[in-house]
Amino acid sequence: MFTPDNMQLDIALRTLILGPCALAWIVFVVRLVGLRSFSKMAAFDFVVTIATGSLLAAAATADTWPIFLQALGAMLVLLVAQAIVAFLRVRYSLVTSLMENEPVLLMRNGVFHTDAMKRNRVTKDDVVAKLREANALDFSCVRAVVLEVTGDISVLHGETIDETVLEHVRVQTNSD
Repeated sequence: MFTPDNMQLDIALRTLILGPCALAWIVFVVRLVGLRSFSKMAAFDFVVTIATGSLLAAAATADTWPIFLQALGAMLVLLVAQAIVAFLRVRYSLVTSLMENEPVLLMRNGVFHTDAMKRNRVTKDDVVAKLREANALDFSCVRAVVLEVTGDISVLHGETIDETVLEHVRVQTNSD
């Protein structure tokens, strides 16, 4: 790629040049398409973030110019596609419903929702670990535990809860 006659020098130059160039490219594209680029607001965002990281690695280790440029182009396409999908999600509820799962209630007022936990492959131990992480010392003070669309688990505890916080959170039952 740089010095075909000297493999060690070629590897060193590729390491020193391609990685920083690919990183600079990502910074440029993120500045172009916006801060949301690496958010985890929806599963789609998370997938784009993982794919972009993989493409960065591919670009940094490319051994030909076409492979390097293809990785940079794929990063651009993914991040622009993510920006377009985010734009459409804001304007059209149909796009939102197609692209996004709903958060699921796993616990309410100290009571585990075992049906929802089973359907979403979350164990009681998973929830208890998140309760400890959130310093929830008393189950009776836990107002809600929610499996978010990103796969994160949110713990809401305290004296009261504003029901607006639980809008659009699905309560699963055996019939769901």
